[in-house]
Amino acid sequence: MGKRHESVGIKQVIRFEWMQKAANLLLAGLDARAIRQELHEFLLDRKGDGSEGNRGETSRKQVVTMLMRIWVSPDPELVPFRDGALAFLQEHPSMSLPVHWGMVSAAYPFWFNVARQTGRLLALQDQVAQCQIFNRLKEQYGDRETVSRYARYAVRSFVYWGVLRDSETKGCYEKAAPAGIDDSDLAILMLESTLHATPEAKGALSLLLNTPAFFPFQLPAMTGDFVSQRSDRIDVVRYGLDDELLKLRNK
Repeated sequence: MGKRHESVGIKQVIRFEWMQKAANLLLAGLDARAIRQELHEFLLDRKGDGSEGNRGETSRKQVVTMLMRIWVSPDPELVPFRDGALAFLQEHPSMSLPVHWGMVSAAYPFWFNVARQTGRLLALQDQVAQCQIFNRLKEQYGDRETVSRYARYAVRSFVYWGVLRDSETKGCYEKAAPAGIDDSDLAILMLESTLHATPEAKGALSLLLNTPAFFPFQLPAMTGDFVSQRSDRIDVVRYGLDDELLKLRNK
């Protein structure tokens, strides 16, 4: 397990429009230093709850660091995936939400794991309580105060992204209607993000297509052969009679 998978580094709310800003600056051809400066200026008076007002320097730096790590200066093993996601986003700007979801999941597997526990609970019940999510995460990351605090930022981000809704009961959430993913290249990008978010960098195709971490989406059915034909970054290994395993190439 690498540092990305051990970290619980969602230190602030990540709003969807901030992700859009970072990606658009990158698409505009700005270098990392210029993008960092632009993001600092952009976030000077933008708070996590969407209101306007002076933002503290520490929280602003934390958000900028996360946005840079997701889109602009990702870990080296994520650069080819980032480049593929950026190219897709440039061609299909209307499909940006699942692209950004996949990017955060790959750069911050903690986000992916918060989403996975949320999705598992929502598959069993109509509402999910914040404490239920936190308790499940503590089984994985340990009973640290930072686990609950950073998970709270992730869950609030889900609400601000529109994939969760606040219920009438404080601290409880309901799932919004999932969005269908019809584009196969986008679906394969999301599968690739799952592999990056998984320490072993591999998983059964049937499980990946139905991962609870993608509870806001509905991925299409596809075969391992189709995935291998469309992606040069994913290998397919067959085992058993009908099972197919996806793994990141060179892993």
